[in-house]
Amino acid sequence: MSLVFSWSWLGSLGSGLLVTFELTIIAVSLGFVLGLLLAVGRVYGNRPIRLLSSTYLTFFRGTPMLVQIFIIYFGLPSVGIMLSSFASGVLALTLNSAAYQAEYFRGSILAVNKDEIVAVRALGMTPLQAIRHVVIPQTLRMVIPSWSNQLVNLLKFSSLVYLIRVPELMYEGRLLAMFTYRSFEIFLIVAAMYLATVVVLSRILGVLERKVRIPGLGAKGA
Repeated sequence: MSLVFSWSWLGSLGSGLLVTFELTIIAVSLGFVLGLLLAVGRVYGNRPIRLLSSTYLTFFRGTPMLVQIFIIYFGLPSVGIMLSSFASGVLALTLNSAAYQAEYFRGSILAVNKDEIVAVRALGMTPLQAIRHVVIPQTLRMVIPSWSNQLVNLLKFSSLVYLIRVPELMYEGRLLAMFTYRSFEIFLIVAAMYLATVVVLSRILGVLERKVRIPGLGAKGA
């Protein structure tokens, strides 16, 4: 079997990669905000808030992302909510990502020394001020290693939205394979593009982790 490569493929695959970036950045950013709120609600909220947060996490962590995508894209129109394929993909990725990010945030929140909270409360801070000025800054530093895994996983799982015709990298690769009948070469290039992106993201996040690290904070003195 001879391998065939055409530079013309890179134009379509490159445009698909840009859409993949867009999906990932939007979803992980919105999921960051929602996940942080869910984590704070689980740790510091009253019983109804904790129950609501736990139910959310159980559903989105316990069901396949593909099912969630189909519920949003095919199910919401039946109740009068019409979303484009891109918006449906973003919403599904965001809701799923928020559930996983919430667990990472919760673990980091619980790792914050409770004596610090007692100390700032004694100085006159309200509970919300203590969370904002003491808990959250430390949480965001400690969560970076596990959060990095979520970002990488979200980038890879974004390929599932090709099934609802979002023109991301996997969708463009599938179209090229259908028209050129060179599936092996094209999907090999697609895999290489995903791999290169993951490696670059991991390096960037590794640098960020070292930049914001506080000596003595986190596991094993990290």
